[in-house]
Amino acid sequence: MNIVLTGSIAFDYLMTFPGYFRDHILPEKLDRLSLSFLVDSLTRRPGGIAANIAYTLALLGERPQVMATVGEDFEQHRRRLEADGVDTSGIVTVPDTFTASFFVNTDLANAQIASFFTGAMAHAAGLHFADLKPVPDLAVISANDPQAMSSYVSECKERGLPYMYDPSQQVVRLEADVIRQCLSGCLGLFANDYEFSLIEDKTGAGLEEIRSMAEIVVITRGEAGADLHTPEGTIHVPAVRPKRIADPTGVGDAFRGGFLKGYMHGLSLASCGKMGALAAAYCLENQGTQGHRFTLTDFVARFRKQFDDRGELDRLL
Repeated sequence: MNIVLTGSIAFDYLMTFPGYFRDHILPEKLDRLSLSFLVDSLTRRPGGIAANIAYTLALLGERPQVMATVGEDFEQHRRRLEADGVDTSGIVTVPDTFTASFFVNTDLANAQIASFFTGAMAHAAGLHFADLKPVPDLAVISANDPQAMSSYVSECKERGLPYMYDPSQQVVRLEADVIRQCLSGCLGLFANDYEFSLIEDKTGAGLEEIRSMAEIVVITRGEAGADLHTPEGTIHVPAVRPKRIADPTGVGDAFRGGFLKGYMHGLSLASCGKMGALAAAYCLENQGTQGHRFTLTDFVARFRKQFDDRGELDRLL
């Protein structure tokens, strides 16, 4: 199955705050909120949702294609992604621009406050699936320039290209009717529990109505695992206990990469979810969204220490 991943490509600026954000937020003064947090560390790492998902899929033995726009500062990152097994032929450099940037501050409870500079991502609507070779069998539409996300959905529907919808942080920017349009007819929706609540609030649609629009609804819940709402019912997937907690940034993207690997090879949805949970644990154990490394053989061996797959993952090896 040829898969194309759309969404942001960015540089991540990761900061750590040695306290708890909640201790400094006064609910009675939210209308005059003014805070500055002195951080202990700052690191710059390659990231972006499309690149992050692609990276995990590549570790799992796939060669996913990414369709996105980047700035002139991207070439070193491109070479690294290619070396790791990602097809970057659909990534277009926009002259005289910087690649998008993600600034995130994480506290001791792994709560995060983030800002995103769009940069070259603002030009993503100029890209089209029709220009890709090979022609994809499946598209993933992740957080990106809002116009691009809507146009990609329209193009998928026009071309009969199945797609997964992963609006992520862009739920804040998207209008209710746009979210409904994008949900209608998608193979699956990915969201964490907070993002899903925002989708419900914005659209006025509850879980059952959203389930009627999307074939699968995947809601991740951090250490509480994930719930997969499918035509056969709800499947709860427990989180995989990490060996250590280094950085929560990009954990959801790693989950998507693990889930998609199983989905592309026809595994049961329960196994897809469990693969996502393990990929998320690998990411959580390392700094940055692309700091984890493993082989497919390593992954399957660790999976079998956590779950009984009854030989289902043999088809991946």
